[in-house]
Amino acid sequence: MADMRPPAVQLSDQPRELLGAADIRRLAASIGLRPTKTLGQNFVIDGGTVRRIARVAEVGSDDVVLEVGPGLGSLTLALLPLVSRVVAVEIDERLAQLLPSTVGAHAPDSAGKLTVVQADALRLRELPGAPPSAIVANLPYNVAVPVLLHLLPLLPTVRRVLVMVQLEVAQRLAAKPGEEPYGVPSVKARWYGDVRMAGTIGRQVFWPAPRIDSGLVSLRRRDPPATSATREAVFEVVDAAFAQRRKTLRAALASWAGSPVAAEEAVRRAGIDPGARGETLSVEEFARIAEQRPS
Repeated sequence: MADMRPPAVQLSDQPRELLGAADIRRLAASIGLRPTKTLGQNFVIDGGTVRRIARVAEVGSDDVVLEVGPGLGSLTLALLPLVSRVVAVEIDERLAQLLPSTVGAHAPDSAGKLTVVQADALRLRELPGAPPSAIVANLPYNVAVPVLLHLLPLLPTVRRVLVMVQLEVAQRLAAKPGEEPYGVPSVKARWYGDVRMAGTIGRQVFWPAPRIDSGLVSLRRRDPPATSATREAVFEVVDAAFAQRRKTLRAALASWAGSPVAAEEAVRRAGIDPGARGETLSVEEFARIAEQRPS
């Protein structure tokens, strides 16, 4: 393939290894980039923020980090000095081509630790090189949950995740049973690990600034619930239970079980009150229900 890398861009007097607001705008202008809502492009312009994310992620020299949506490289530059390798998956071809030269200009000693994959993370099936041990990313708002739930089963070697997402999405992912934001993303994320909020990020650190603040979500991988049901079977119950929020399990699972009576019987066999609502159940309880599906 012909060398399509954009020309080097003169950068500002920010600390050499990180990007400032002026750097971000100049890099974007160098490739004619206007951030789009379609791709969820909001670029971090504050060095303190990316340092904080890298610190909270607790990654170290043995880690291979997967970064989804590196954009113009703000977080990439904060991660590279700390880890063994960063695999950056970027859907925008222009950004994927620009990233190596940006890293070469700002962190030449770490340039060899960067691998760029130009791809849609939702269509990803494999990654080059050693498998990743961590995911650290500023996920595009519009696909944050689908990307996370696609990557976690695809990459079982990932033990730690720290993602920055829209605050409302962060609250949903980290919510516990009985809490208002608790829903499908909350339950499914807990199939893979222990999830918690790890902080909030103000909108002013982005260009362009989004209308809402962001949240950091941490996930620590653990074994899924001990169950004879498959993940797919459990998730089918979860989807059915939340398809009609506020309905009792007897009503919400009627289609799944074949009838309200069959749903009630299955839920009772799982040791759960059929008058309960999905919003109150843990992932372990959903797994118990999945085991009882009528044949």
